[in-house]
Amino acid sequence: MTAAAPRLPIGRRVRYYRRHNGNRSVAVIAGLCGITERYLHLIEAGEKIPSTEVLYRIASELGVPVAALLAEGPVEEPVSPRTAAPAVARALVGTPPTATGEPASPTQLRERVEQAWSVWQTSKERFTEADSLLPDLITDVENAIRAHRRGTDATARREVLRVAADLYGLLRSYCRRSGRLDLSLMVADRAMRAAEDADDPVRIAAAAWNLGHVLLSHNEAGSIEEAGEVARLAVEQLRRSPRTPESRAVEGALELVAVVSDARRRRWWVARQRLEQRAIPLARSVGESNVAWTVFGPTNVRLHAMSIEMLAGEASEGLRMADQVDVTQLPSRERQFTFGLEVARCHDLRREDAAVLVHLLGLEDLAPEDLARSALARDMVLGLQQRVRPIFRSQASGLAERLQLV
Repeated sequence: MTAAAPRLPIGRRVRYYRRHNGNRSVAVIAGLCGITERYLHLIEAGEKIPSTEVLYRIASELGVPVAALLAEGPVEEPVSPRTAAPAVARALVGTPPTATGEPASPTQLRERVEQAWSVWQTSKERFTEADSLLPDLITDVENAIRAHRRGTDATARREVLRVAADLYGLLRSYCRRSGRLDLSLMVADRAMRAAEDADDPVRIAAAAWNLGHVLLSHNEAGSIEEAGEVARLAVEQLRRSPRTPESRAVEGALELVAVVSDARRRRWWVARQRLEQRAIPLARSVGESNVAWTVFGPTNVRLHAMSIEMLAGEASEGLRMADQVDVTQLPSRERQFTFGLEVARCHDLRREDAAVLVHLLGLEDLAPEDLARSALARDMVLGLQQRVRPIFRSQASGLAERLQLV
């Protein structure tokens, strides 16, 4: 099924597609189009008519043909990306089932949560596998929390809370990637409360890292700024606890949240400076790691350096940096996917359609379920369909069909 965009003047149609094709902010689209935020606001308000050149740039960034912004009639919009499994949502927000018998032990729950994290970071079908694993795991962990809240074994209670914080961290990523930002924010809050109840400084910091990523996903200037503030406050709090390799790794992951916040607010030099002065020294200190499943280390820092240039529209510099990165040894398929997606975006900015197509097809092989859920990937595929050379059209059309865009 497809939904049709209503009949709208140019400005309102620009706003419609900006919100519905990735829900990117005015600042992001304006920056990529080389115009001011105020000018784009005036265009969307119907107070300015963009020149033909600007209109083409806006259409390209929104992943629609210029005709979609000029047409009198409705324009079909593809179906929405997949969302979270109903069973996972019910387990999170529904009435918990009455527990029967003894709750699972902290050791058993720890093994199951670590296995779920392993699936989430390494499986090509991680959403499908998570859909089957998570509902029962959520129920069992929450039953254990309730049981130990009334118990007298303080050590077991603390370990159950640590397990819960780790599970909610996974759920934050799952819900965010599934487009359920409401649930993602809820589980990020649960992760923070569990970590605080466990009095675990590293997990408290990791919960702040999770919350930062949720805020970055909202694509609103206030939320993006708040993400940076959450990360900076968490770093200050973490530094008051004993310094360990684990705490330094999570501190580095938090610094990367602040870097992204700066870059998303177009504070390019601030982002580069924070990366150079704070994240890089921490990465050199801890090496490649996966503490709290943050995948922090030198490789991840280099990925963020490339991301800054991509967000800044410096596609050539981003590609130069990408050539120096080897992501094959990263423990997270998601980070490998994100890197490949951003490389594709750099080629997209340069209108190198063959390279965009090659990278998107590679991502389909690497993480097909992630590709199907990526608004940016969908935008690029839609753009390819409109402008790709005839020799590549069948491949682009086939990819669009597999993503259910046509």
